Amino acid sequence: MKFVDSASIRIEAGKGGAGCLGFRREKYIPDGGPDGGDGGDGGHVYFRGQEGLNTLSEFRFNRLFRAKNGQPGQGQNKRGKSAVHLTVEIPLGTKVYDLETDELIGEMIEHDQVMLVAKGGFHGLGNTRFKSSINRAPRKTTPGTPGEAREIGLELSIMADIGLLGMPNAGKSSLIRQISSARPKVADYPFTTLHPSLGVVSLNDTHIVMADIPGLIEDASEGVGLGFEFLKHLSRAKALLHVVDILPADASDPAQNYSTIENELAKYDQDLANKPRLLAINKMDLLPESDRDKIVKDFLNKIDYQGKVFNISALNGLGCKDLVYGLFQLVEENG
Repeated sequence: MKFVDSASIRIEAGKGGAGCLGFRREKYIPDGGPDGGDGGDGGHVYFRGQEGLNTLSEFRFNRLFRAKNGQPGQGQNKRGKSAVHLTVEIPLGTKVYDLETDELIGEMIEHDQVMLVAKGGFHGLGNTRFKSSINRAPRKTTPGTPGEAREIGLELSIMADIGLLGMPNAGKSSLIRQISSARPKVADYPFTTLHPSLGVVSLNDTHIVMADIPGLIEDASEGVGLGFEFLKHLSRAKALLHVVDILPADASDPAQNYSTIENELAKYDQDLANKPRLLAINKMDLLPESDRDKIVKDFLNKIDYQGKVFNISALNGLGCKDLVYGLFQLVEENG
């Protein structure tokens, strides 16, 4: 499944039901007065924030959302039934735009937050409404008004405490599987992760949320590979965790890979590049124990990094407990 973090959809609120033209007709009352009822109101369209969603892929094929119309009025002063409002669930972190005016309608921040995006039409009036001392048999009614119709743009930025950084196949998905409840796809080829996934990491009675985004490559800030479509998801994170494969399968230089990611962040957004972060050196289990310290030291001497370093194996859990404590401390310091 291809991840879609932006979508264009059309929403149409329901039309108001027409008022009824009717007159009272009963035995022995040949000239009864008007009894046409009002129509019902058209349905509104709402967006509601949903915690469990993290992709806009649902809107790739389903692009039209239409609320129902109000029912017309009836005789005997019966009002038509108003339509049930339509509620569309969208992920938290989604900005909602009116594409015709470029207006930012709002941003979905909280679970179950409700946003009115299109108002339903007002009900039509039955002829009873127009009865007066002058006109006792009005034949006037009004139709219901149309509901609002809008072209809507949706733009999603994943909301998380920690954003994972790293080259494709650095082991980010394996790490988030190891320390959280998330179960992203894991395989030994680049771009296994095609859409962001969120994992909840627990420590005692507290929790933090991690976002695993697709691996970045050189010139990602200019749209190469999976591009800047995914860099924006890191902008909402409180802090970053850079995961480096110390023994890449493609025999590339880990230090160069690290620098490539850092350079792409700086080119995309300097504020993003300045976010606090930790460094996790992954796949330590593939190195002989006697060589690990030297290899890590050589790697660190080649890069510009002054923060905390964690030597881990996302596969077997080596060092991951200490990393979890480090992540919670990082979030607490930058909350």
